[in-house]
Amino acid sequence: MIYGKLPVVLLSTLASKDPGSTNSVIARHILSHPDHVATLGIKDLANECNVGIGSISRFCKEIGLADFLELKTLLSQQNFVYETTVNRPDHIAKAITLASQTVNKKKILRLCKDIQRYDKVYAYGLLKAATAAVSLQADLLMLGKYIETSIPYASQLDHILHARQDELIIIFSYTGSYFDYHSFRGKEKNLMLPKIYMVTGSPTPMPAFVDETIRFQSPQDQASHPYQLILIASLIAEEYAAISDAV
Repeated sequence: MIYGKLPVVLLSTLASKDPGSTNSVIARHILSHPDHVATLGIKDLANECNVGIGSISRFCKEIGLADFLELKTLLSQQNFVYETTVNRPDHIAKAITLASQTVNKKKILRLCKDIQRYDKVYAYGLLKAATAAVSLQADLLMLGKYIETSIPYASQLDHILHARQDELIIIFSYTGSYFDYHSFRGKEKNLMLPKIYMVTGSPTPMPAFVDETIRFQSPQDQASHPYQLILIASLIAEEYAAISDAV
């Protein structure tokens, strides 16, 4: 995966919470001093954030971690790396063209027909992939179809685990690693109830509970992410507009 779990859970928290909320204060402190926080115990972190120990424990649970120990493990493993690319604009333009030429248009049509058919539709993505979900939400709204999305990692997981068979879920995941951020072992029965589409640039097989995979060829690098996904979101909206006009 291009991005580890630590930036996923912390940045999604900051993007969705009030800046002055307890969880935002804790997340901001961790991201501002990751190496230092990696050396702290739960009491020390609570003192530095001017909150109680219970607030740190709740923070870990609410952002989708098992406990403070998992936070410490992620901090010890964190390795923030920015990938440089020669002639970045040209590289991105070629990646967008590649996605347009290789995506399965028939599957996009199938997805659009399902979007029409389902009353409850959700689009999700993590970090940069979330921009594709929001883009699709905005475009479909202009076409008279309201769908739901959510930025927090924990909120997305909670809904996926409890979704029902009358719900359609679209997941944008550049590397296909969306489900790798959380253990879904033993949850397959629940996950098979909603209809799940995965939009991805990964050629690897998706989990059995993903019903349909919309693939495109991808360099699988930071530079092309999220531009290829946003393009696919736009193609979905265009196809939805076309079939809506035809009705």
